[in-house]
Amino acid sequence: MTDPAEHPRYSISVAAELAGMHPQTLRMYDAKGVVSPRRTPGGTRRYSDSDVARLRKVTHLTTVLGLSLSGATHVLALEQTVVELLGRVDALEQQLDLQARRLHQEVSAVHRRYRRDLVPYTPAKHPLRWTSRS
Repeated sequence: MTDPAEHPRYSISVAAELAGMHPQTLRMYDAKGVVSPRRTPGGTRRYSDSDVARLRKVTHLTTVLGLSLSGATHVLALEQTVVELLGRVDALEQQLDLQARRLHQEVSAVHRRYRRDLVPYTPAKHPLRWTSRS
């Protein structure tokens, strides 16, 4: 949990106020798995900044865009999938760049080796003359 946005810091009443919702709505969302806040050892819900942002996103999707709660949950899951896939693509691009640099270095090394072995051609200064004897 190195991301500060994931640090659980808000009680349910504070998170509800920040998200513009009633605390009972947050309890229902927790029960349905829409937002799953962390819990203290005593069982109290603690919401992170990411949780509050997710709650605001659900509000936007359901009120402004008119999605059902189930639809909003699917949209959030798809967005998370896109984020994960973009991370994988970035990692693969980095691996590809690393391999391309390695191959370029290997090709350059081969070119340097065979260039050392080559001797430039210089034509003789006095070419031999062929005379024809008949």
